[in-house]
Amino acid sequence: MNGSKYSSRVSILALSLALLGPVCKAQAVMPLPSSTDLTQRIEGLEKQLVILRSELAAIQRESGRSEVATTPQESGAIQASVPIATLPPPPSLSGLLAGTTISGFVDTYYDYNSNQPATRANGFRSFDVNSNQFGLNLIKLQVDKAPAPAISRTGYRIAIGFGQAINAVNGSDPGGPTFDQYLEEGYFSYLAPVGKGLQVDVGKFVTPHGAEVIETKDNWNYSRGLLFSYAIPYFHYGLRAKYAFNDKYSVGGFLVNGWNNMVDNNTGKTAGLSFGWNPTKKVSVAQNYMAGPEAKDTDSGCRQLSDTVVSYAPTEKISFVVNYDYGRGDRDQFSDVADIVSWTGVAGFVRYAFNRKYAVATRYEYYDDRNGFTTGTAQHINEITGTFQHVIAEHILGRFEFRRDDSSQPIFERGTSVLVNTQNTFTAGLVFAFDSREDR
Repeated sequence: MNGSKYSSRVSILALSLALLGPVCKAQAVMPLPSSTDLTQRIEGLEKQLVILRSELAAIQRESGRSEVATTPQESGAIQASVPIATLPPPPSLSGLLAGTTISGFVDTYYDYNSNQPATRANGFRSFDVNSNQFGLNLIKLQVDKAPAPAISRTGYRIAIGFGQAINAVNGSDPGGPTFDQYLEEGYFSYLAPVGKGLQVDVGKFVTPHGAEVIETKDNWNYSRGLLFSYAIPYFHYGLRAKYAFNDKYSVGGFLVNGWNNMVDNNTGKTAGLSFGWNPTKKVSVAQNYMAGPEAKDTDSGCRQLSDTVVSYAPTEKISFVVNYDYGRGDRDQFSDVADIVSWTGVAGFVRYAFNRKYAVATRYEYYDDRNGFTTGTAQHINEITGTFQHVIAEHILGRFEFRRDDSSQPIFERGTSVLVNTQNTFTAGLVFAFDSREDR
């Protein structure tokens, strides 16, 4: 509403209020009406006053002015409108939950191992451990709110899980198997007003290392590779920060207790740096490095890890990824001379999508654990995996996979008492996933 229109309406209302006074005075010189007439006139005047107050308040709201308080004085006249300062609303649960998304999935599988191990367990696997039976990989529920300056600079993520995957992720925590047994991630975020926004997260979060992640649906293959299982950690507890200069360059850093531990096993801390580079829309490079003492009850020594991931997608149908890891540090637990241990590995991935329903992917890895520090056996091992993917129905993803593992040492169980160098498995997996953002 413009100013002239607002002023004219206020003037009309003020004039009406002014005229009510003479009308009331005129009643005093006229013959006294009956008590019934007088009561009716008074009630009529009171109704007109209520209507005038309502119209005046409506005009002020429409013009964008602050709310006013109008209370009748003891004489019955209208008190002058006094603007009340607009105060920021107090924090509310609805404000805290604004922008929150809820997502999750159920991931189950059936696996067949041609070695027919008596323990019915696949060797050197992270999550798809059960053989010749149905297995529960992971049930996950996640509540997530990303910080956004337009809504709130604070955010959070809480992700809980049940199944073999979460047992493997949290199984080595020095705090014990029940301390954070079902928690995959739990942290809060703050987007600091620095440049385009410096995001700081505090709590438990998954590692930035590696080409694969815990969630099956976000990988190209159903099983996780050797590098994911042995070369890198699963998660960290502490704080991290990330800053994106633009859509091509980003940097990050973190300071954490160490590898896979909410409860530290010493007093030292592990620090890490991350660098992201996207030279084109088809190419991306991620480089991560971390170092810190990881030996139990001592801060001596320094475990280091360098992780490089390069992705290339020349078309919408075909994509390539190469992952290289190198780690060293700690002392050789199997050698009398206590040499510094090291491990290294490389993995290559190729995926071809026929359309949104059908895709195929393959992975090849070579992993050298020359001291047996990560796998428990001094060996070099390689694996090749082929996966066929079918989106069976909305929210339901199916994968069929063949994998062959081959080691330089007899480490795979066959039957009841024989160890062999190879292992062949066939896996059929089903994942049902949902995300509240699909309804927006």
